[in-house]
Amino acid sequence: MITINNFHHPKLSINHWQVTHNDAWCVLGRNGSGKQYLNQLFTGELTDATSKLCQLPHFDKVALVSFEVQQQIYENELKLDATDYLDINDVGTKAKDFLPQDKLTDPLISELGLSHRLDSGYRQLSTGEGRKLLILQAILNGAELLVCDNPFDSLDEDSCLALSTALKRLSASGITVLLMLSNRQDIPDWCNKVAFIERGQLDVIGSLNCTDTQLQLDALLAPVPDELDWPKSSNQLSDYQHPYLVKLTQGKVHYNGTNVFSGLDVAIKPLQHTLITGANGSGKSTLMQLITGDCTQCYSNDIQVLGHKRGSGESIWDLKKHMGIVSSELHRQYRVNGELLTVVTSGFYDSIGLYKQPEHYQIDIARQWLNKVGLLDHQYTSFKDLSYGEQRLALIARALVKSPYLLILDEPTQGLDELNRHRVLNFIEHLAEQKHSTMILVSHRKDEHLSIFKQHICL
Repeated sequence: MITINNFHHPKLSINHWQVTHNDAWCVLGRNGSGKQYLNQLFTGELTDATSKLCQLPHFDKVALVSFEVQQQIYENELKLDATDYLDINDVGTKAKDFLPQDKLTDPLISELGLSHRLDSGYRQLSTGEGRKLLILQAILNGAELLVCDNPFDSLDEDSCLALSTALKRLSASGITVLLMLSNRQDIPDWCNKVAFIERGQLDVIGSLNCTDTQLQLDALLAPVPDELDWPKSSNQLSDYQHPYLVKLTQGKVHYNGTNVFSGLDVAIKPLQHTLITGANGSGKSTLMQLITGDCTQCYSNDIQVLGHKRGSGESIWDLKKHMGIVSSELHRQYRVNGELLTVVTSGFYDSIGLYKQPEHYQIDIARQWLNKVGLLDHQYTSFKDLSYGEQRLALIARALVKSPYLLILDEPTQGLDELNRHRVLNFIEHLAEQKHSTMILVSHRKDEHLSIFKQHICL
């Protein structure tokens, strides 16, 4: 049981909240609302608070699975990477090493689709696979409280169903499962109670099947009208002189004897906005990396990008200066601890960090986009001090500052609340109207399959 009364901390306040073993709770909150501080309360990181009564499971029995935890593990794996000192590629800690060695045949591993990934290094896993691995780790190690922060983000439909079924079974077995969610659409049908957090204040709303609860949530999550002007475009697609932005013929990628895809033909013309879907592991992100040049096998493929045949002497910077990129991989790699304004302005230079003095007009455009995504007040805040969702919004602004010919959006709304998701989808529709950027969107969410996408590639 969890019981919290009169808990007050500068970052988090809870007047009364009780969670029994028979309850299945979710906590809804916008980006930056304070969900991460609630996570810190359960893991013992949030201290120096006043509370009349705070009854929580022992911290050793609490497991937190969040984007922030995944990022910490990823960065630690990078520090341990010994590839430069070995004759072989160091994959790092293997997935199976995160799990109890006497439970590597547990059927839940197969149910969550990770049996074939046990010998893969953590850095080789997708964001969704890494999250499922940490949930498995918590379950198999006997956690009494499992806190899952947006666990269904970046998972395909079948993976979402499998994970939801596993969590439901776990909850029914007496283990407390607490879902921290940003979107009402992600609340599973077995979750029966909801609380809402805003500006660090947690309020219990009540039963999800109650009409009053739905009315309260509608009011709390009502969209805020956006009357801000759109930042002006510095780029015109009429300047582009080639018939295709991307043309891949009989594309193939394989790693360590495993075929990711083969015989793949992709052709994207200017303003032919393209939607890419497929199950986790089908090669969607790999295809995006083939286009951006971040997959080195682009040189062994017959691929033209932005008028350049890869391997014909062009530099990666010749291509990226006309690209805007949002992806989980970029998010994982953006570890430079600069101010938010610096992060967004770096989009003009396609760099992780900013290493030259930007022009005044570039800073002005960066501020306009920060204002548009609701983060202007945080322009001097450290990027790492923002929540994951706020960081994601900043990286979207970073991709948009230069009005690129080709805008690659690999699950851009991952980690965003429903208001910001709709804001980003509105951005996409607005950009389509401006006719200066061609968009490629990778998405698992059916409500993101917008009518602007005239081409649909399913891997």
